[in-house]
Amino acid sequence: MKILHLIHKPQNRGAETFACQLASHQKRLKHDIKIVTVYNGKSKLPWIGPIGNLNGQEDQFFDWKAWKRLAKEIKDFQPDIVQANSGDTLKYSVISKRIFGWKTPIIFRNASEVGQYLNQYFQKKFNTFLYRNIAAVASVSEKSRKDLIEHFPFLKLKTKVIPIGLEGELNIKPVEFSDEADYNIVHVGGFTFEKNHEGLLRIFKKVVEKESRTQLHLIGDGPLRIETEGLVREFGIEEYVTFYGFVNNPLDYIKASQLLILPSNIEGLPGVLLEAMYCKTPVVAYDVGGINEIINIETGTLVEKGNEKEFTNAILDNLKKINSSQIEKAYEMVTEKFINSKLAVEFLVFYKRVIGK
Repeated sequence: MKILHLIHKPQNRGAETFACQLASHQKRLKHDIKIVTVYNGKSKLPWIGPIGNLNGQEDQFFDWKAWKRLAKEIKDFQPDIVQANSGDTLKYSVISKRIFGWKTPIIFRNASEVGQYLNQYFQKKFNTFLYRNIAAVASVSEKSRKDLIEHFPFLKLKTKVIPIGLEGELNIKPVEFSDEADYNIVHVGGFTFEKNHEGLLRIFKKVVEKESRTQLHLIGDGPLRIETEGLVREFGIEEYVTFYGFVNNPLDYIKASQLLILPSNIEGLPGVLLEAMYCKTPVVAYDVGGINEIINIETGTLVEKGNEKEFTNAILDNLKKINSSQIEKAYEMVTEKFINSKLAVEFLVFYKRVIGK
């Protein structure tokens, strides 16, 4: 099978990372794979081989040259499936197909809750147009699938849940944190509205008031990093918070921590929770998106969204008492259901169903 993966741009984000890991496993299964980015980016992606680029213009809607470049990629490669992997990939693939008339089926990988972003009448109408021009949707979680169908009921028979995964047999080498802290808490995620760093810092400030020998390690980068650094100073917790920016080995930091926390505003099915479970690091997260499909009383601690007091207490409880049974069950769940080599086969079966093979 020939598969073209379209990704938003080279960036250190879950959607792009997973798409490249998925493509790598599909290539190992002897399929012909091509990866193309919509926009330019500087990050190195986990893919061995050339990556095409449409040189799209992020600041404008009308992008004729990029739509035409994608049509040429389709003509030259002749894929059986085009998989649009989140971001602006759906827009570019559908518009290119409509204008230039190529026939390859488009599968969209839905990695979040689209309803959270449909705030205007035009957005709903435009997305209706896009979704009516695709063959199928692979949603990252059941919550994401239901959210999509709620807003676009005509997709009901075109959707399937295929979660995000992680690479098995990972070489993890825990970093060495300073001996000054009794407890190390880690958060991995881009500095964006969705990740709710402001709420995270309010929660952590309350934790420090109870357990002063606690350190928060923030892994990631993004547009709100400078604002977040300002909030750390405003809250007077500079000595308790460390910023690392993007790192190539986040699991080394997760493995070295006593706890991973994720008080997000919006999520699909965050791979970082699976990574923590694989590292046997306990997790505390808000109940948003598909998180409750992997976190329950047996695998972690789930907190009602916005309940910062309960989240604070959950952190303190997890720091003071290790739940070995919970940690082991979380690890078993990940290794059984969320390994990329297995998910690659699920995607291939889905493709064959879509194209009738």
